[in-house]
Amino acid sequence: MIRCRSDIVEIVMSDGVTLAARLYRPEGDGPWPTLFAASAYRFDNDDIPETFTFLWRETGPIDWYIEQGYSYLHVDVRGSGRSGGDYGFFDARERRDLYEVIEWIAEQSWSTGKVGGIGHSYYAASQWCMASERPPHLACIAPYDGHCDIYRGWAYNGGIASKFLTEWWCGNVRPININPLTPGAPPRDMVRDLPHEISVHPIFDDFWRDRSFAAALDGCTIPLFSIGVWSKLDLHLTGNIEGYQRFAGPKKLMITGAPHMSAAQGDFESPEFHEKYLLPFYDHYLKGEDTGFDGRPPVTLHMRNAGIDIEAEQWPPSSGDLALHLSSEASGGAGSLNDGSLVPDAPAAEGKTSYSYPDRLWSLGNVQFTATGIDPISRNLTFSTAPLEDDLWMAGCAELTLFLSSSRRDADVILKLVEQIPGRDGAPPRSVVVTKGWLRASHRSILDRDYGLRHRYDDPQPIEPGQVYELNIGLVPMAYKFTAGSRIRLDMSCTDSPVTDAIFSHVYTPDMVGEDTIHHGPAHLSRLTIPLLDR
Repeated sequence: MIRCRSDIVEIVMSDGVTLAARLYRPEGDGPWPTLFAASAYRFDNDDIPETFTFLWRETGPIDWYIEQGYSYLHVDVRGSGRSGGDYGFFDARERRDLYEVIEWIAEQSWSTGKVGGIGHSYYAASQWCMASERPPHLACIAPYDGHCDIYRGWAYNGGIASKFLTEWWCGNVRPININPLTPGAPPRDMVRDLPHEISVHPIFDDFWRDRSFAAALDGCTIPLFSIGVWSKLDLHLTGNIEGYQRFAGPKKLMITGAPHMSAAQGDFESPEFHEKYLLPFYDHYLKGEDTGFDGRPPVTLHMRNAGIDIEAEQWPPSSGDLALHLSSEASGGAGSLNDGSLVPDAPAAEGKTSYSYPDRLWSLGNVQFTATGIDPISRNLTFSTAPLEDDLWMAGCAELTLFLSSSRRDADVILKLVEQIPGRDGAPPRSVVVTKGWLRASHRSILDRDYGLRHRYDDPQPIEPGQVYELNIGLVPMAYKFTAGSRIRLDMSCTDSPVTDAIFSHVYTPDMVGEDTIHHGPAHLSRLTIPLLDR
């Protein structure tokens, strides 16, 4: 075993602010290639137990990488931990700091001059930031489960305010900076009221432009290994896919089947995961070794509910489309407000489905508490197919075309695409959420379809009460097998619940009192389009 040494180092930025970092390296003089991780989670906490209780433990197995012949630099970003300055939340100065640290690494005697990004979540977003700055000595990045669009991915899904960042800031970033694990480490009170700042910037304005770096990834030619997780569809998944699509150099995309957040974190802390997937990438591009990594397929996707991985030459895989039209005809399958249907043929007559909100039976969002437990659909709209005659394999981005009118000047639409599995021996059916989608009607203007359906968020257009509008809502990408005998169900509401959506639920405000109407028929072809996998 190679012994590991660690030292606290200070790195002075071009504006005079000093960043603090912990440098891990093998015994000896080197030189070694360097793995670089950056976050606001302070390196003093590197030795916390690898459990989901400490969800910011996202560095990967540092000691194990030292044994493989790498140095590892873990920096506290500006304004966090032991670093100077004020915290910027991925602003242009924080991104420039990453450039300067990478170039500092390349100048050190223990460095080969080759630097690779590493890390999960915030550390993955930092890697997208590194690449967006294009430092000459950044040789590769491997962002695991991390978004590249902070507005759309973290703060305002579809223009609707998420509760995630309040929980992240108040329950994660600030407490772990004030209470470091290392005895004698100075506490850091990050006094910035970030949730307030985000709440007063609901549209994509200058605040968000300063924190926008996705477009700067276009044409990046350094090697990329982007690893997403299907179960993180609420937070990071679309970023791993979009970042992959924007890159132009050697690149691979893998999306794992980790069934929940804890499993995703456990994978990244496991040396076995790194030895199988990431070490061959780093050894090839940072050490020049022939590991066979470049011979792997461009895209590897775990097919949820099928238990297999599929390989493809591109994202999304080649496919056809299945169109299912919304209908007021009862499906007989869901105990919801309307029990509507999804049918292959357009309805012959015009119809509409309305619901008022807030519903008097909602508790903690749009769920109903009953004597037998929590019911997530009884006070919401649903549209369901008949039981499927054959398995249906989906891979790509589903989209809902929705014709909607409202009594209000705006409307929120929150969607869940669900597999409804029949119960056995008289038991009620079981529901599995396959993917989700969100859109505030005032943000209905489409920006482009280059990386899935994306909307403009800088120029909201209120709707006129009673007028019908066409909304196009992209659902988060997915690869999933719907099983014969099950139903495909679309759940629809203007809100969601921390009971069912945890810290990824959305803000419900006092002005959300009204009635929305879904229109469906020959003149208003509200329809769900599902991408089918070409097997």
